[in-house]
Amino acid sequence: MNGPKAELYAHDLSAAAWRKSSASGAENNCVEIADLPNGAVAVRDSKNPGREPLRFDAAEWAAFREGVIAGEL
Repeated sequence: MNGPKAELYAHDLSAAAWRKSSASGAENNCVEIADLPNGAVAVRDSKNPGREPLRFDAAEWAAFREGVIAGEL
């Protein structure tokens, strides 16, 4: 992997501050996000936090959020 995505995946997440949505249910089946530089985010499964998180740059994350809000996902 080269370029900006490689930089996102090279970012150390060992001290990341993970958070869940306030709309998360009591069963804890949700995703958690951590902020990365320049508006990027890392996303992980709250049930499997040891698995490698996905990482999205600011534009990708904005498009994802817009799709969720619009009911497209």
